[in-house]
Amino acid sequence: MAAIDASCADALVAPFSAGRGRTPVDVPPGACDCHVHLYDARYPAAPAATLRPPDASAADYRRLQRRTGTQRVVFVTPSTYGTDNGPLCDALAAFGAQARGVAVVDERVSDSELEALHARGVRGIRLNLSLGVVNSASQIEPLARRVAPLGWHLQLLAPAHAWSDLASVLGDLPVPVVFDHFGRLAPAMAGRHASHALILRLLEERRAWVKLSGAYIVSERGAPGYEDVAALARGFLEAAPDRVLWGSDWPHASASAGHQAMPDDAQLMALLAGWIGTRRALHRVLVDNPVALYGFDRPTTTLETP
Repeated sequence: MAAIDASCADALVAPFSAGRGRTPVDVPPGACDCHVHLYDARYPAAPAATLRPPDASAADYRRLQRRTGTQRVVFVTPSTYGTDNGPLCDALAAFGAQARGVAVVDERVSDSELEALHARGVRGIRLNLSLGVVNSASQIEPLARRVAPLGWHLQLLAPAHAWSDLASVLGDLPVPVVFDHFGRLAPAMAGRHASHALILRLLEERRAWVKLSGAYIVSERGAPGYEDVAALARGFLEAAPDRVLWGSDWPHASASAGHQAMPDDAQLMALLAGWIGTRRALHRVLVDNPVALYGFDRPTTTLETP
């Protein structure tokens, strides 16, 4: 990639992201950031919400895209709003065809509400069993059945030890499962824990996907390099390269709350490129796999370099 003038690099900053300048990675056209939250104080937080970060707007996120080189985005309703998907719908309207959504619902959602969300660009639901205030493990199967006719997926966040307890449920769902944040596996659990083995098996059976998002959350070594996460990421990529996604997890609500150091999103993209190794494989994770899961149009440009 051509060198960036210093004055231009200084202008490439974004809220809730450490560092400045564009990523050194040659990011392919149509690249998708598959895990982003927006926050808007016009929408009240759910009474039991524990994460209540400051506003992070669509305009703020566009500034981040200049740093990461991505063009497409998947917005996810955060735990802050419970089942209020209003901020998500606003984000989808702002980004149009370049965005998809993952909503949060409970058993009271109507078929007409699900269909309206689909028309706005929603392609999945998320159950947050770690910090969420509206969902429980007992809802996994019934909600999966509700969204199956729409061709949606079920995205899950839970403590890593929970996956092995849910093995019988997760292996028999009518929709794909998406594990975000590396399945919340600590790097030391790789190859040693039943939950890691379960995720690998579901990936290989093409019943699941995994997001390489939140490296700063699962890493036990921390910034700047999150070196201990590399083996975990590469294990997923080797097991099922066509079932792996990448997400920035911007605006890093847990870092804003002081639980971790604020990551540099441009460097998170560089970490991904280092884990993957080749341009073709990077294109698969950033472009082809999001097209397959979220239904984006396939970019007209093609990749010629191996």
